[in-house]
Amino acid sequence: MTRSRLAPGAGIVTVPGDRPVLRTADGHFLRIDTGRVGGAELVDRLTAGEGTQEDSVSAPESVSASASAELDRLVAAFEEAGHAVTGPRRPPLTGRTVHLLGDPVLTGPLARFAAAEGAEVHPATADSLAGLAGRRDTAVVWCLDSPVPEGLWADADRLPARRTAWLRCHREGAHAWIEPLACAPGDVTSAHVRLRRLAATAAHRELAAYWTGHRTPDTGPHPTEASAALIAALLTADLIAWAGDGRHRGAALPARRRLRRIDLRDLTVTEHPVLPVPDVAPLPAPAPGTKA
Repeated sequence: MTRSRLAPGAGIVTVPGDRPVLRTADGHFLRIDTGRVGGAELVDRLTAGEGTQEDSVSAPESVSASASAELDRLVAAFEEAGHAVTGPRRPPLTGRTVHLLGDPVLTGPLARFAAAEGAEVHPATADSLAGLAGRRDTAVVWCLDSPVPEGLWADADRLPARRTAWLRCHREGAHAWIEPLACAPGDVTSAHVRLRRLAATAAHRELAAYWTGHRTPDTGPHPTEASAALIAALLTADLIAWAGDGRHRGAALPARRRLRRIDLRDLTVTEHPVLPVPDVAPLPAPAPGTKA
């Protein structure tokens, strides 16, 4: 049986002359009612490291059998609340596969970061996307150091409808955009983001022309090592949210409803809420004999 230990980020604070206090991974302080269990025994039990119960440090002889049982119940309460864990730490992307497309300046650091968090990382091509559709525990990430050409992401936008995660980023001038993670039917796709952005600006004709290539040659700035690492870290955070419960603890917006903009000149990150665009019902056919 693997011994319990404090969850990553959690700790026990021993206040002189008072009961021990739990500092949770979220930074909250909770008083611990140890009952007949001494604070030192609880700390020893949760910080002695891994091993079997037989290998672990046993309770002092002065601790009665009932107190030992109470210590077991106290540790079980820590486990149930998520403040204690058993077994080795599993990286958050363990068991997940990430397929990367796009420009190496961005996919390079992202591949390293995702692998470090436990993901199995593979290169992909636009032609291989159809074969990835329907694979759960699989994400496709496409990173561009340029605006998105018209229609380039149309096939990838179909991935979430078949439960394959879809994440992307691109650059427009001095701004990099990280679009919302999409992993289920009805999530925000790249087409939705384009429609929302056009609706949000008075310069919608100019923005549409920019996207379709009616613009002067690109003058950058291209991602530097620092800005590329920042973008890759934010993308990795979205993948971790996908692999977990879909939320970032403490984040104002969920990953599936958040559009991020990174200013490459000063690395400022801003977040914008974005919702999917409902399908529009087709117009009814004109009745016979009516004029169009």
